[in-house]
Amino acid sequence: MRIPTIHGYIDRRILINFVADPDVVKKIIPAPFRPKIYRDKAIVGICLIRLKHIKPKGLPDLIGVNSENGAHRIAVEWDEDNETKSGVYIPRRDTSLKLNTIVGGRFFPGKHYLAKFKVEEKDGHYHVGFKSSDATEIFIDARETANFNRQSIFETLENASFFEKGDWGYSPNGDQFDGLQLKAYQWKVHPLEVLNVRSSFFENKDIFPEGSVAFDNALLMTQVEHEWRTTVSKQQPGRNIKK
Repeated sequence: MRIPTIHGYIDRRILINFVADPDVVKKIIPAPFRPKIYRDKAIVGICLIRLKHIKPKGLPDLIGVNSENGAHRIAVEWDEDNETKSGVYIPRRDTSLKLNTIVGGRFFPGKHYLAKFKVEEKDGHYHVGFKSSDATEIFIDARETANFNRQSIFETLENASFFEKGDWGYSPNGDQFDGLQLKAYQWKVHPLEVLNVRSSFFENKDIFPEGSVAFDNALLMTQVEHEWRTTVSKQQPGRNIKK
């Protein structure tokens, strides 16, 4: 069964990127995935995204739904059809929309946890955070800037567009992985100066021992038209990779 292409708009998307010890990351991602390495570091992070007018492509925006969402992501590679491909492994998804928690993992890729979001945006300043139904918490306090973080291992904004080509995301679902491809009609990011950032997931010492993960940079995207493409066919490993 194919799921229709989903169309909508990214009203705001904040990408919070951390660098991590590859040996630690290897322990928390399942085969066939392996960490995608940049300058000897694994790249992990959080995507905080506000979606608007989400509905099957071709239907009017009026019937679409809006939501705040968060996804913890790990940059990965895998071998498929004699090629090395890249994307993200998403161990958890959080959402403000109860509908997503009902259809996620059933009719749409990835289980979603219901979360209460707090969002304040004014004059280029962003305070975005959530607390989920299982007490997972994250927040970021940041503001727009013209300068990319000089301490980042990426060094430039162009290099930091690390996830642009790896547009497939995979979430665990029973004995397989649900694949979801984000096709943005344009890719344009702006740097954010981060004043404060926290994630209970990345601060969990049982998952990431002391010193094994550190904040690197944050990026902002706004007003991006996009599509989500997916399939649940087990016969197409490029869409659903069996464990």
